[in-house]
Amino acid sequence: MAFQNESQTKTKIFIPKIYRVILLNDDVTTMDFVVMILMEIFEKTRDEAINIMLHIHKNGSGICGSYIKEIAETKKDEVKMLAKKANFPLVCEIEEE
Repeated sequence: MAFQNESQTKTKIFIPKIYRVILLNDDVTTMDFVVMILMEIFEKTRDEAINIMLHIHKNGSGICGSYIKEIAETKKDEVKMLAKKANFPLVCEIEEE
């Protein structure tokens, strides 16, 4: 008869869900402001930021990055705060990947 070693335990690995941070196009927020947001909050290079901004402008929305929920929510709040401070109606959303 085989005995199970009591020190053997099963470990569950927690893999957090990933969320996309998305900016929505509007007719008021300037392209320069969106580029600045992408560079400062999402750490994009100038070229990356311009490409994402143009995608948002042409398609109505664009993904800025993918993060765990807490970071995605923080970035969303940072965008909202800076947009409000600059009097722009820029909308930022998060959605689960």
